Amino acid sequence: MTSAGNTASAGSRSRIAVLASGRGSNLQAIVDAIAAGTLDAEVVAVLSDKPEASALQKVAPERRWARSPKDFADRAAFDAAMGDALAAFAPDWVVCAGYMRILGEAFVQRFAGRLVNIHPSLLPLYKGLHTHARALEAGDAEAGASVHFVVPELDAGTVLAQARVPVLSGDTAEQLAQRVLAVEHPLLIASLQWLVAGRVTERDGQLEVDGHPLFSPLRLDCAGQLAP
Repeated sequence: MTSAGNTASAGSRSRIAVLASGRGSNLQAIVDAIAAGTLDAEVVAVLSDKPEASALQKVAPERRWARSPKDFADRAAFDAAMGDALAAFAPDWVVCAGYMRILGEAFVQRFAGRLVNIHPSLLPLYKGLHTHARALEAGDAEAGASVHFVVPELDAGTVLAQARVPVLSGDTAEQLAQRVLAVEHPLLIASLQWLVAGRVTERDGQLEVDGHPLFSPLRLDCAGQLAP
């Protein structure tokens, strides 16, 4: 059994570390939700494979870690260094938010049960890159985003929640991407609200929410809340 219900100790806020490679729009959504009092957590660290990533500027210098993978002998060495740095921040949850590097199996196993990712497709559709172009090529009527637990296989972990948007006639991949991004932020925040509250557990690959089995992902409603 793997517990995914990591909650902070009594009287303290849940500690969130974020992995990001770019500008950090999802990270900004987390920071804003904390400031607004809608997410009972604190961002204790931002880690990146891009030392120039704008996301790093959203936290104080002592909460940043960034290295170029080119400075390491191989992928395993980079992952081990990042894993050691991450562990030192003692996070309750680790959020991949626009982190564009595949995590190795050892890293994933080290943080199993508290490592989640937001992916711009309705998983299990379109794992990996170019999700919006692939949805358009397939003629899909809907696209969206998914929050899922991270496992060693790419984008294959159990999906906790999804948000859907319509694919409109004449959409380009860029237009669809912007529409999906608009629901990514509330989807991630709503998912983290449930996670930090300890409402979610995972047993033998089966998610339970509030003690009940979850057989399909939670869905984001028009009010920005999750529902079965």
